[in-house]
Amino acid sequence: MHWFNRKRNFIAMLGPTILIYCLYIVIPLFVAVYYSLTNFKGIVTPEFIGIKNYIKMFGDRYFLVSVKNTAIVLLMSILVLLPASLILALVLNRSFKGSNVYKALNFLPNIIAPIVVGLIWGYIFDPEMGLINSALDLMGRVAWKQTWIGGLVLTPYCVGVIYSWQNVGYIATIFLAGLKTIPNELFESCQIDGANGWQTFRYITVPMLKETFAINIILIITGCFKIFELVYQLTNGSPNHMSEVMTTYMYNTTFISSRYGYGMSIAVFSCIVTMSFTLIYLFILRRKNDEAGGLK
Repeated sequence: MHWFNRKRNFIAMLGPTILIYCLYIVIPLFVAVYYSLTNFKGIVTPEFIGIKNYIKMFGDRYFLVSVKNTAIVLLMSILVLLPASLILALVLNRSFKGSNVYKALNFLPNIIAPIVVGLIWGYIFDPEMGLINSALDLMGRVAWKQTWIGGLVLTPYCVGVIYSWQNVGYIATIFLAGLKTIPNELFESCQIDGANGWQTFRYITVPMLKETFAINIILIITGCFKIFELVYQLTNGSPNHMSEVMTTYMYNTTFISSRYGYGMSIAVFSCIVTMSFTLIYLFILRRKNDEAGGLK
């Protein structure tokens, strides 16, 4: 143990992990930043053009559409996924017959490959032969039929619903782990003091899950900015790039249109936005924690 505690040996143990992280994360990030400042098209030698790609982005109609769609997916995920996963965790935290089976089943959607999830939900949301519109036909509610995917309006909302369905078990599992850390004595004290279920949830459960909320919100934010397979399988950005999210637009720009420099600028922008959201949220959370500590 003395050998393990020595700093140089500790660094040596971390060396392979740090090396792999640098090779596959840090160095590619710097390479992407470099190419984002060029007009590289994949064949000829890249020519340095400065920030022209970034200026071009904000005048690109389809890029702005992809940003709007990504924002809708993120908003839908936070409004649907976060409360749904918390409710599911509260239910699974109770002891009842078959609870362990339900805990396993609730995680099942998360282990299905996203491309398969997109395929499954494509048969549900497809405007021509999908389950929803077919059911509306059978019920005689033809006026209620919608272009759920592949249209100009509803696709990002449907992607948000699908992403929430796929990840509700994963986020609920993290909430469940957080619930297990809350001492039972606190809930017993609430019962003795006559607090009802809502008061216990509001004043004990939610404050004690503050760090868990932080983890889950960060996971949702980063996850939404990485959504690719769902949109690629459902619509591939059609019609005419109007259902793109940032990742699919970056992919199509880089590998389909061979505009590598411009595609890398979109990737770098997406990375910066994701990191900014995360850092701002962590800053706000830390400030609230410091204020709460100061009040004590």
